[in-house]
Amino acid sequence: MNKKKIMSIFGTRPEAIKMAPVVKELEKSPEFESIVVITAQQREMLDQVLSVFKIKPDYDLDIMLPNQTLSQITSRVLEKLDPILAEERPDIILVHGDTTTSFVASLGAFYHQISIGHVEAGLRTWDKYAPYPEEMNRQMTDCLSDLYFAPTELSKKNLLASNIDEAKIIVTGNTVVDALSETTLHGFTHPVTKELKKDSKKILLTCHRRENFGEPMRNIFKAVVDMVETYEDIEVIYPVHPNPNVKKLAEEMFEKQERIHLVEPMDVIDFHNCMKESYFIMSDSGGIQEEAPSLGKPVLVLRDVTERPEGLETGILKLVGTNTQTILNAVKDLMEDTRYYKSLSTKGNPYGDGLASKRIAKALKEYGNK
Repeated sequence: MNKKKIMSIFGTRPEAIKMAPVVKELEKSPEFESIVVITAQQREMLDQVLSVFKIKPDYDLDIMLPNQTLSQITSRVLEKLDPILAEERPDIILVHGDTTTSFVASLGAFYHQISIGHVEAGLRTWDKYAPYPEEMNRQMTDCLSDLYFAPTELSKKNLLASNIDEAKIIVTGNTVVDALSETTLHGFTHPVTKELKKDSKKILLTCHRRENFGEPMRNIFKAVVDMVETYEDIEVIYPVHPNPNVKKLAEEMFEKQERIHLVEPMDVIDFHNCMKESYFIMSDSGGIQEEAPSLGKPVLVLRDVTERPEGLETGILKLVGTNTQTILNAVKDLMEDTRYYKSLSTKGNPYGDGLASKRIAKALKEYGNK
């Protein structure tokens, strides 16, 4: 039997978390030859995820440079991936979401006339620069793709609005929900737990997006400081992104705050279990918006727009932007209105049921057979 050669290409921690269940599903099937290519757009954080899920890449482009620019990522991925595509000639490549790695890998596959499957296709804000560069990365990836794995019905509608053939779209749910079923089997045993007051409310903070660099991030951090000073039972856990634009400001603004705990980026097991034990989450991340509802945790989304409005409709996500007072008003609702908080924690997850990877594998088995 001729196996279908499936090449999965990813380079960042969020991609790795969401692609890991897909890779593991492909590895189980005798119908596939699975090849994994990593670009290492994020080096250490990516390696943590690979270790947890026991994924050994077949190719490592190792492109990461200190303070790398988008142009450097683009050129290095394209140049280093080109000979691999030429040699392996996969039946289809799989890319994920909205990273520069995903767009450039799709462009490289297009140059070699290799089919492209886009996992987490169809997310949109319809704003070219929000989020930046992710919005255009995913739109351009969708322009190049041949098979679209949309996580929700709304994502499918967005693809149809872009004149994508409905026959090429499969609604799968989000693969991050698949990943959670594995990672949250473990307890949260991070060293920071020893520093927390026993009866404190743990608030998980993540903040790292390019569009928040500078004054927006300073406003967010000011809100966090004010929050801690207002509520004595709050302890904030902040895994700080290594980007100097983030780390330097966080150290400056939180240096004297005993109940704001700056920690190194966590591995995926610790992070997911930290989410599970949090009272609520403050984040500008995309993936957390999809993960937290499965755990019943409200999220204050530190962005002006989101490409994941399904969670906004349930209320478990609240778009608060980067205005200090707006953030504090939302914190007050969660901290002081118990009935409101409990109503959010039982909403369920609109982003999937944990079977997305199986649906993707099924579609790949059928692809090209007609």
